[in-house]
Amino acid sequence: MFEKSISIFLFAMVFCVNGAPARAQESNDPPSHDMSMMDMSATSTTLPSFHASSGTGWQPASVPETMWMTSRSGWDLMVHGQIFLTFNDQGGPRGEGKAESVNYAMFMEQHRLGRGTLLLRQMFSAESLTSPHPGFPELFQTGETYHGQPLIDHQHPHNVFAELAALYTLPVNDKVTWLLYGGPSAEPALGPVTYIHRQSASENPAAPLAHHLQDSTHTSFGVVTTGFIISRFKIEGSAFNGHEPNEERWSIQLAALDSWSVRGTYAPNANWSAQYSYGKLIKPEALEPGDQDRQTASIEYNRPITTGWLGRGNWATSVIWGRVQKSFESFPLNSYLLESTLNFRTRNYAYTRLELVDKEELIPGGFTPYRIGAYTFGGVRDLVQNRKWQLGLGADVTFYSKPAALNPVYSTDPVSFHVFLRVRPGLMEHGH
Repeated sequence: MFEKSISIFLFAMVFCVNGAPARAQESNDPPSHDMSMMDMSATSTTLPSFHASSGTGWQPASVPETMWMTSRSGWDLMVHGQIFLTFNDQGGPRGEGKAESVNYAMFMEQHRLGRGTLLLRQMFSAESLTSPHPGFPELFQTGETYHGQPLIDHQHPHNVFAELAALYTLPVNDKVTWLLYGGPSAEPALGPVTYIHRQSASENPAAPLAHHLQDSTHTSFGVVTTGFIISRFKIEGSAFNGHEPNEERWSIQLAALDSWSVRGTYAPNANWSAQYSYGKLIKPEALEPGDQDRQTASIEYNRPITTGWLGRGNWATSVIWGRVQKSFESFPLNSYLLESTLNFRTRNYAYTRLELVDKEELIPGGFTPYRIGAYTFGGVRDLVQNRKWQLGLGADVTFYSKPAALNPVYSTDPVSFHVFLRVRPGLMEHGH
């Protein structure tokens, strides 16, 4: 099922790329936004913006940005975020139905500093108050703890201080830009753009099952990153605190920068971005004795839609691989993810997420890896859509594949679903 779905999506991607001219904004085209705020590297208007994600990750430059913007006394001020108000029903004996809210808000302040640009960023989440105990119900999800025990079949809430960081970019010449990033709560150069900010995941309220094999370091309490943007390449490395946040979601848990990572990213044009990263994490999990080696690779595609039977909209797709090798285990854990969100006829969204993930913590005290498949299909309709707000009503359903050995615990064919309202700012505008 997973392989067939990949083939269908790749065929559709090839058709859309070759069957109709893709919209790619060249340097002599009229900019779609205020480019003084978008051209962080001072090299090309088709390079990705650091406003579109956390950390120093790159999404394609053509990704639409939903935020509020204004300028005051030389500062460019931006706010974006998202709130899901959800009824979440997870099927099978281990499932449950609960009301919950996934949410975050990000504030950004940008100013020229010497020959470069300073971007300050603060991201907050109220999920410690809006998630049911012990966390958001999610079948087959693992990672972190609750009351000193491993979280199983639940996604942990995010921290109140999800990001407190600064990014400085300084052009060296016409093709090279130096970057320096870090803060007490920040994201190292490891993994794809986290699912919270990924355009292909923008309508899905649930975390991927592969979160802890791909992008779980997006909140790390102590990060320093430096690197260079060279034409359309970005090479960077980080030193960071590799420990996962503990159960005190409201605190900042600083520790030694004992872990490291490197990442290379390539953005060949406005619609594509690809990365490979490697990291060494020192004792990241509170209840596990050893270290982790993590590898990730991803390709992100985004295409604005302006003509045709789909009307105005956008199509975003990501393919991600993540692998973790724990020092005390002889086998690696692999994860494969394909997700896509299609916005069509302005107000409508269809999305999917297809995953295969190795999980070895599903049975307490056991370390047998199981290959889990999760296949989500959903849609959203914007009830309100203007320059200030987008309010959407949505729903999705998830089916699973798993080894027969797990049937006594999860039943033969569990099915889960969400019904939700989604609220966020309108598409980016610039005001004074």
